[in-house]
Amino acid sequence: MIQGIGVDLTEIKELKRLAETMGGAFTERTFTERERDDSLKAADRWEYLAARFAAKEAVFKALAHLTREKTFDFREIETWNHEDGSPYVVLSPKLQTVMKSAGVGKLHISLTHEKEYACAFVIAESVV
Repeated sequence: MIQGIGVDLTEIKELKRLAETMGGAFTERTFTERERDDSLKAADRWEYLAARFAAKEAVFKALAHLTREKTFDFREIETWNHEDGSPYVVLSPKLQTVMKSAGVGKLHISLTHEKEYACAFVIAESVV
């Protein structure tokens, strides 16, 4: 059963502008060290980070309503890729506990980017 759905659309140039305006503070407060490192290896660093930002927002929208706090640190959410390139969500141990206590067993994610936008769609599926 679906417990939550989240979607987010991020403008790539706006994310880049925020990062440049705030120095390294924005990327350090938003992305994990691994995400920041991986972005430097990507064909387009800002497209990569925009997709990861959209993923964090989409996960938040899919899960936050199930939590007591209704908030969490975006660095507790990472999006990695399988060998075939398909994305998957990795949560911090704290968020894994929150997710399990909310009855969510799995997160499904899809990422895409086109021209100036990156988009993420997340489904939170209950434990069977």
